[in-house]
Amino acid sequence: MSTGESRWTAEQVLALAPDAASRKAAAGLAAPGPWSGAGAGDGAVWGLCRGSGSRPYQTVVDLAGGVPGYRCSCPSRKFPCKHALGLLLLWSGGAGAVPDAPRSVPEWARSWLDGRREREEGRPGKAAAARDEERAAGAADPEAARRRAERRAARIAAGATELEQRLEDLLRGGLAGSEQSGYAVWDEMARRMVDAQAPGLASRVRELGAVPGSGAGWPSRLLEECALLHLLDRGFLGIDGLPEPLAATVRARVGLTVETAELLADRDAVVRDHWLVLGRHDREEGRLTTRRIWLYGLRTGRPALVLSFGAAGRAPEPAPPVGSSLDADLVYYPGAQALRAALGKRHAAPVPGGVPPGVGIHDAAAAYGAALCGDPWLEGWPVVLAGVVPVPVGEGWQLAEGDSALPVTPAEGTRARMWQLAAVSGGRPVTVFGEYGPRGFTPYTTWSDTAIPLAVTDAGGGAA
Repeated sequence: MSTGESRWTAEQVLALAPDAASRKAAAGLAAPGPWSGAGAGDGAVWGLCRGSGSRPYQTVVDLAGGVPGYRCSCPSRKFPCKHALGLLLLWSGGAGAVPDAPRSVPEWARSWLDGRREREEGRPGKAAAARDEERAAGAADPEAARRRAERRAARIAAGATELEQRLEDLLRGGLAGSEQSGYAVWDEMARRMVDAQAPGLASRVRELGAVPGSGAGWPSRLLEECALLHLLDRGFLGIDGLPEPLAATVRARVGLTVETAELLADRDAVVRDHWLVLGRHDREEGRLTTRRIWLYGLRTGRPALVLSFGAAGRAPEPAPPVGSSLDADLVYYPGAQALRAALGKRHAAPVPGGVPPGVGIHDAAAAYGAALCGDPWLEGWPVVLAGVVPVPVGEGWQLAEGDSALPVTPAEGTRARMWQLAAVSGGRPVTVFGEYGPRGFTPYTTWSDTAIPLAVTDAGGGAA
């Protein structure tokens, strides 16, 4: 194609939408009527969309890099806006409405594209210069850096010690009383952990506060979570006696993270592969939106989880489409069970990736168990299940493989989404990607006979 891109499917376009309202609005603009001067070429798609004013909105999407870029003259603060999504939907339908015109990029689109690409090309050099400057500053006064690290570790240790005392008081008084005490006690405890510079501990304490009164069996769940928090406290307080991979996991869980720039600076740790985008899930956490993107290395066979964040109503960084394959550098954060990673340089634009290799239910359970040995606080492990059939069982669902079955995690909206998965399956085995966790399997993406991935979860903005 003259854009330098294969035309995407509608599902791939809708995966970029920041919310359901944007997807609905974009569908209304995916027709030739509102558009004029539309074209595709030089790794971009552009067009003029008729709006409520006298002048049409100028819309252009840059597809040449690893992550799409958007520019529209409309006043929307969403990225991408409904006009960019509508234009991409129109483009995905074929060359009839958006013809290939590599030599006809209008000047208003060309000037923005050139500026964006120049900035993108300049970023690696600037980032490297910043890293060099940071390393030079650290080399100038390594003793000061060591003292700062020691002071923070001491504050976290004091916070962990206080938290241990509070957990002991809770268990001594009995879990039943926590339902009457309300959330204020947990919130105050979480603020104490923030003061101790241990955001990981604070987050887990806030999660504890939501358990009392959350439904049948909540005392058991609260006891389990208290035990995991106690284990994390004791792990940090005795971190000098832990093997380094486990110590790195504990540090990350309490909130001592490594800067992404520092990770990418270690060229020996960089893993280049064609990374298949397995799934995407957005989760609202207060005023913060966390975007989870799961990848699978087609050469290395390694899974990876990339996180990005958006604050104050803004979407996180745009993600490559689910189902695409991305030739890129990636580096893993330290830990006993390497999973979280940071994306580095993209060597080419995403291309269709096909169906990922899958495993059976028994192998999936073994993989999850092995991952828990290295990280007992793991919420879920990414797994691609091959040859499973969705089956309703009572009020819940299972994914069946012969005589074996794996329960689907109960959650709001699960029933409707599983009926969607059942419709895709039609009673035949399908390939499903999701997370294997303590309460079962949470599906995110499925592949049918067409090899086109479909999302089976509302959170995450649709399929790709």
